[in-house]
Amino acid sequence: MKDILTAPFMVEMIRTATNMYGHGWDERNGGNISLLLDEAELKEYLDMRPVRVLETGFAAPELAGKCFLVTGTGKYFKNVQYAPDVNLGIVRLTDGGTKAELLWGFSDGGKFTSEFPAHMMSHIARLKADPANRVVMHCHPANLLAMTYVHDLDEKAFTRTLWQMCTECIVVFPDGVNVLPWMLCGTNEIGEATAKKMETTRLVVWAQHGIYGAGRDLDETFGLIETAEKAAEIYLKIAHLPLKQTITDEQMHLLEQRFGVKAREGYLS
Repeated sequence: MKDILTAPFMVEMIRTATNMYGHGWDERNGGNISLLLDEAELKEYLDMRPVRVLETGFAAPELAGKCFLVTGTGKYFKNVQYAPDVNLGIVRLTDGGTKAELLWGFSDGGKFTSEFPAHMMSHIARLKADPANRVVMHCHPANLLAMTYVHDLDEKAFTRTLWQMCTECIVVFPDGVNVLPWMLCGTNEIGEATAKKMETTRLVVWAQHGIYGAGRDLDETFGLIETAEKAAEIYLKIAHLPLKQTITDEQMHLLEQRFGVKAREGYLS
């Protein structure tokens, strides 16, 4: 059986967590990632016998039998590269999603992130929108977080501001950004609210907290958040200055045509 630490999905997960910490998005134990795995590929590395069984605290029958590589609760992203077996775990959902069999990892007796419900509910929503979706990623990028203190949280207004900051934004996330007002984290309630927002976009901002991103692989999801965060940084640098010019709706329509994307309905004039 192959060494699981050499599996492409494991190598990329470790690299992504390390990059996220390096970007300053995941201070201390902030942030979490979950990656939907291919069971056939996984069997090349594991015998698939459960180490122990964990309660999830919610039902997710749509994901029964699915396997996920996920970060652990209370774990620091900076340590993932040094002790992946402690800070990461592979689980298989059973009993309609109410239980998770630990197949590998969390070797210190730990468990999956406290945001596991929000991740799984978001996976369900995104798989319905895009069957190729594999990743849900949560982190705390400083500029996006800061933007939620000073910008209107209306989703159309928030999206349009980000689109106007960088030419690439409407190309990278033409579906825009959805926004949740502050809610208590780690609950089924915020998981349900996030999943509802995920039905129409791959980026959901949690006001005064951070952002959720979803995508087909770790690179795509990282890039989505990275692009939105860069736009928020530019916004914060110019928001207090008189605006001389911006990217107009007419110009964004040209970008739609050039790159074969379609902006979210009703967001451009």
